[in-house]
Amino acid sequence: MVPTLCRTLGVKGHRPVVGTWDCKDLLYVSAVVNVVTAALHTRTLESPQQATRRTGRSKTARLQGLFVQQLREVARCYPASRWSRVVVIIDNAPWHRGDAVTRVLAACPHVEFYRLPSYSPQLNVIERFWKVLRRRATHNRLFATLAALKDSIRHSLSYFQTLRHRIHSLLASCYPSLEERTALTGT
Repeated sequence: MVPTLCRTLGVKGHRPVVGTWDCKDLLYVSAVVNVVTAALHTRTLESPQQATRRTGRSKTARLQGLFVQQLREVARCYPASRWSRVVVIIDNAPWHRGDAVTRVLAACPHVEFYRLPSYSPQLNVIERFWKVLRRRATHNRLFATLAALKDSIRHSLSYFQTLRHRIHSLLASCYPSLEERTALTGT
């Protein structure tokens, strides 16, 4: 719940102040963006400070569970009967691999991974989306509770889901051929 600090405008002679809490609660957000339609599929995972001690599961195990849920949602939203091949572009995070992920991929053979090279966030569309989402939802804001942070994230995600042209503009810089296609079809 610590705010993400960034540059801001202020009145000359007055320094803007953003408070802070001594709290290490986190909210993890997982998202999949359809590069053709700009549809967003998101999930959140609250991670209170005592989550590791209380559940006995590591951060990687909890995030792997979130990723597995996300993959199941992708398989449900894009069924094999309609989509013969669904490619999910991922980075090399530790929660993107493991037995649970392998089982989901085996159950959904039409879903496959394209792994990006290590240390290349500039190639990942979702990294651009995270930057814009954080700017809108969390920059220079202090949240009193984890629920307030979650509400801010949800409102910002709803904004992007209704205004898909904002996502299309992020995608166009990574996939120039999409910009030409959407200009021709008007989608």
